[in-house]
Amino acid sequence: MSKLVAFAAIQGAYNIVQKSEGAYKRALQKYGPEQKLEFPNTAYYLPLIYSLLGIPVKTLADAKRPLEVCRSLLPPHVKIQNHLPYLGPLLDAGMAAILAEEIIEAIRYVEDPDFYLVSEDVDLEKGKIWLGAAEDTVFRKRGVQFVDGSAPGFVAIVGAAPNPEIAKMIALEYQKRSIYTFMCANQSGTTFSEQLIEAGVEIGWNTRLVPFGPDISAAVFALGFANRAAMAFGGVKPGDYQKMLLYNKDRIFAFVNALGEVNAEWAANAAGCVNWGFPTLADTDIPPILPTGVCTYEHVVPNIGYDEMVQRSVEVRGLKTTVATVDIPLAYGPAFEGERIRKGDYHVEMGGGSKTTTVEWVTSLPMDKVEDGRVDVIGPGLDSVKPGGSLPLGIKVEVAGRKFQEDFEPILERQIHHLLNYAQGLMHTGQRDIGMLRVSNEAVTKGFKLEHIGVILHAKLHQDFGAVFDKLQVKIYTDAKEADKARDQAREVYKHRDARVENMTDETTDIYYSCTLCQSFAPNHVCVVSPERTGLCGAYNWMDCKASYEINPTGPNQPIEKGEVLDAKLGVYKGANEFIEKASRQAVPNVCFYSLVNDPMTTCGCCECIAAVLPTCNGIMTVHRDYTGETPSGMKFSTLAGTMGGGAQSPGFVGHSKYNIVQRKYLIGDGGLLRMVWMPKSLKEEFKEKIEARGAELGVPDLYDRIADETIGLTEEEILPFLTEKKHPALEMDGILG
Repeated sequence: MSKLVAFAAIQGAYNIVQKSEGAYKRALQKYGPEQKLEFPNTAYYLPLIYSLLGIPVKTLADAKRPLEVCRSLLPPHVKIQNHLPYLGPLLDAGMAAILAEEIIEAIRYVEDPDFYLVSEDVDLEKGKIWLGAAEDTVFRKRGVQFVDGSAPGFVAIVGAAPNPEIAKMIALEYQKRSIYTFMCANQSGTTFSEQLIEAGVEIGWNTRLVPFGPDISAAVFALGFANRAAMAFGGVKPGDYQKMLLYNKDRIFAFVNALGEVNAEWAANAAGCVNWGFPTLADTDIPPILPTGVCTYEHVVPNIGYDEMVQRSVEVRGLKTTVATVDIPLAYGPAFEGERIRKGDYHVEMGGGSKTTTVEWVTSLPMDKVEDGRVDVIGPGLDSVKPGGSLPLGIKVEVAGRKFQEDFEPILERQIHHLLNYAQGLMHTGQRDIGMLRVSNEAVTKGFKLEHIGVILHAKLHQDFGAVFDKLQVKIYTDAKEADKARDQAREVYKHRDARVENMTDETTDIYYSCTLCQSFAPNHVCVVSPERTGLCGAYNWMDCKASYEINPTGPNQPIEKGEVLDAKLGVYKGANEFIEKASRQAVPNVCFYSLVNDPMTTCGCCECIAAVLPTCNGIMTVHRDYTGETPSGMKFSTLAGTMGGGAQSPGFVGHSKYNIVQRKYLIGDGGLLRMVWMPKSLKEEFKEKIEARGAELGVPDLYDRIADETIGLTEEEILPFLTEKKHPALEMDGILG
C-alpha cells in the first residue's frame, strides 16, 4: 500500500477530528451542555456513533465521549523514513474521521436548523436542495426497497464531474440499474447535485438521486442510512460494531465514486468507507489499494474513465445488476418511478385533474382471441393534443395461456402502475378506475407515442410473468365513448373480485402463505398471510400470495398447511408453527396470529403500522409510518420500529398493514377493533367508512367517534378522560394484560 495514501488519509483524519473538536467547544460555550443534539425525526440518535459505539448521543454533553474515542483512534503520523504503512491504522483513521463528521453535521442542525430541507424533494424556487439525514418516514419507505431487492445498492458520489453532461450520463446509468445515488462534497466550486440541476435532471429521493449536502462531512448521511438499515431490518444491536460492519459488507452493496482531485479529507473518508467494505473508484491518478483486505475485491481503484465508471464500480463491489431493455424512445427503469411531472411540463394529462375517464383492466380470453404483441390505439393520439391538453385513457390488457387463472388477473393489473412509471417522462398515479397518467413534453419530443404503453406492458409482463401466460395484447382507448364502455365493464369485474376476497375467512381456508421476501435483511422474520391477515407491509394479501406461488413455486410465498387448531381465539395453528420455526431457523417456535400480547408475529421493520398496548386505558393504539409525531405509548413510529424490527417477537407490540385494522380477525384474541383507543387522525380518517362499518357489526356503531387521536392527547393520561366520557368499550372489557 502506498505511503502517500496513508499519509493523506491519516492527515485528513487529524484535520477532521480537530475541526469537530473545535465546533464542539464553540457549540458548548454558546448553547450549553444540555443542548439537544440530533438528526430531526430519526431514530437511533446519531446513528453511526450509536450503532458502532453503542453511545446514545442526545445532548452536546453526550458528544464528549465519542470525540474522545475519535481522538484515541488516530494513529501516529506517517514518517518520511522507516515507515511501514499497512491497512489497520488507515482504517482507524478513517473511522475516526467518519465519527467526528457525524458530530459536525449534528452541530450544523443546531446552528443552522434551516440548512437542510425536511422533504423527499428539493425546492428549486427557494434554492433549497440539500436534504440531510433521511427522516424515518423516508428511510422506512426507501429502506424497504433495499430489503426486497428493487434497489440493489447505492453509490456515494463525492465531488463533481468535469461538466453537467457527464454528470447526467453517469446519473442516468445508475438510474437504469436502479441504484441509488447519494451525493455530497464540493469540487472546483460546484457539486454533482448542482450539475444535475443545470443539466435539467430532477433530483431528490423520488428519482433516487439524493443530494445530501455540499460538504464531504455529508457522507455520514449515506453511511448512517446503511447502519440504520442494519438496525431496523437486520436486527443488529447497537454497539456490536463487528456485526454491523460485516452486515454492511455482505448485505448493503454500496461504493464510492470520487470525482475530481482527492484531498486529505476525502482520502480519510475513503479510508473510513473501507471499514464498511465499500470500495472507492476515482477518476484521478491516486495511489491504488488493491486486494486483499476488507472489501470484496479492490479497496481503491484510480483512473477510471467516465464511460466505464458505472460498470466498473458494480464489478468492483461484486454487485449484479440488470438494465431493463424495452423498445421505446425513453430511458426505462425503477429509478424513474418517482419522477414528478408538473403543470407546464406535460404534453397531456389523462384522468386526474383533467377529469377524463381512466381505467386499467386485465382480463383473460381464449387462445384464438389474442394476438401476441398486438397494440391497438382506439381514438386520437398524442399528436392530436396541444401541450397541456387532456385525453381519456382506457388500458385493457388481454391475456391467454393454458396455465393462466382468473386469480392472476389482478396481480398483472397491479403491475401497470409501476411498469408505466419506470419510463422516464411518464408519471402514473392510482389504479383501477381512479388513475392518472401524464406524459412530459420531453417524452413526446423524443418520440413517445401511446402505442408505447402497449409495448411496455407486453415486454415487461412477459418478462416477469411469462411462465403463466402465452400471449398478450393491449387495447388503448382514447375515444371517450369507448373508454367509458371499458370502464363500466371493468367495474363489474372489480366488484366480483372484491366480493371473493371479502367473503373468505381464516376458518374456511386450510392453506395460508408465507412471505420471506425480507429475510435478506431480517433472517429470522417470517410473515404469514391469511385471508383475514394481509401482509404487514401492505403489499400482499392471500390472493396475491396464492398467485405468486403459482407463478413462482420456489419463491418467497410458500403454501402453509395451518394444521390442527391449538387455540382458535389467539390463532395458534400447529402446521403454521412448524413452518415458522423451520423458516425462522428455530428462532420463533410459536406465533399467535390474532394477538399482540401473546407471542405476536415478528416484523422486519417494513410494516405499515405498529400497534401497542396502552395498559392504563385497557386498550391498544396503532400508528402508521407516515405519522411522525408522539404517541400515547411514549414512542414515535421510528422508535417503535427500531425497538421491534429485525425479526424479533415483541410482546405488547405488533406490526401490521393499514388494511388489517378493519379485517375481522384484527387482534381478535385481545378484543379486536373494540380495543382500539387511539390512532393518528390521518389514519383514522382514511378508514372512516370501514371503521364505522366494523363498529356497527360489533354492536358499537359510533366506535369511530370514540377513538381518540392526537387532537385529544398524546399520553394515556390525556386521552383517558375522553375515553371515559365517550364510554369506550375497551374500558368495560377484561384486563388486556390478564
